[in-house]
Amino acid sequence: MSDLLERLSRLPLRDNLRGLEPYGAPQLDVPILLNVNENTHPLPAEVHQAIVAEVSAAAMGLNRYPDREFTELRERLAGYLGHGLQAENIWAGNGSNEVLQQILQAFGGPGRTVMGFPPTYSMYPLLASGTDTAYLAGVRSADFGLTADDAARQVREQAPNLVFLCSPNNPTGTALGLDVVEAVYAAGEASSTIVIVDEAYAEFAHTGTPSALSLLPGRERLIVSRTMSKAFALAGARLGYLAAAPEVCDALRLVRLPYHLSAVTQATANAALKHVGALLANVEDIKGQRDRIVEELTRMGLKPAASDSNFVFFGGLEDPRRIWQGLLEAGVLVRDVGIPGHLRVTAGTEAETTAFLVRLEELLTGGGATAGRS
Repeated sequence: MSDLLERLSRLPLRDNLRGLEPYGAPQLDVPILLNVNENTHPLPAEVHQAIVAEVSAAAMGLNRYPDREFTELRERLAGYLGHGLQAENIWAGNGSNEVLQQILQAFGGPGRTVMGFPPTYSMYPLLASGTDTAYLAGVRSADFGLTADDAARQVREQAPNLVFLCSPNNPTGTALGLDVVEAVYAAGEASSTIVIVDEAYAEFAHTGTPSALSLLPGRERLIVSRTMSKAFALAGARLGYLAAAPEVCDALRLVRLPYHLSAVTQATANAALKHVGALLANVEDIKGQRDRIVEELTRMGLKPAASDSNFVFFGGLEDPRRIWQGLLEAGVLVRDVGIPGHLRVTAGTEAETTAFLVRLEELLTGGGATAGRS
């Protein structure tokens, strides 16, 4: 047991938190960080200037509480998402993790369950533990896919109170078909299951990939969560949001902390939403680098998964830890997600992507640490 866990064990923690470790990827000081799926492109100058101006204006009123209902922000987010959504359909928090936590606070809790389908976003079980909601691990196919029939069967059998569907899925990067969402929603009818489709990476999806936003009408138990951390390059601002039936947003008002979104956060997000075009231009560049990674890894004999996100999950590695270490020694940090034979890399700028690809090929061909392909 680590010294930290030993000291924690002496505190009167809730039983379901004992032995857990905090979420977090390795934060090492290297030139090229491609491990946490950040948007590595800097903010466009016009967006930076707009944020500075709006935050400066907001600072004049920091002696007062912010708009508790973040009305302008909800209106702008509804306009951005489209699909006929209005401000009453939108909720936001300090990053999508807070939004997901609030959902579990409102609909989960002691005696209730939430189902996820690992490998998927590793925060789901931690959010469950934090809200004293039992986590049920569903099963994917051998290729990490999830079919409508299989997902629906598991939901009918387990009758969870909530289900997380990550699309595009993290860490595999693949988007779910809407048939999966529809089937899971229908399967949860008898148990009144809340279905959360986590679309944190939706803006990076290939053209024509549908969003679960189109399924919201008539489905009051369906929630679609998004974030401004990825496509909008605002990871440091912490702004996540969701779209759902108005009554879902009302339920979250019961558990939110007073004035939970600061005036600075609201000003930052509103400024960014006035410059969607400039921000999404960077998204197109990232998608190009992602597709380049998939193409190059395939050429190298590796097995990249089809990706609708800003990262690529790839297998075919005999010793992924040595590859990870070899990349690190070259100043490139990628993510070991703990799945045998696999690693995950964020699509960065053209220069960052090139550095990753060049070093990876050196490692695979014997130009660095011992490595191989299965």
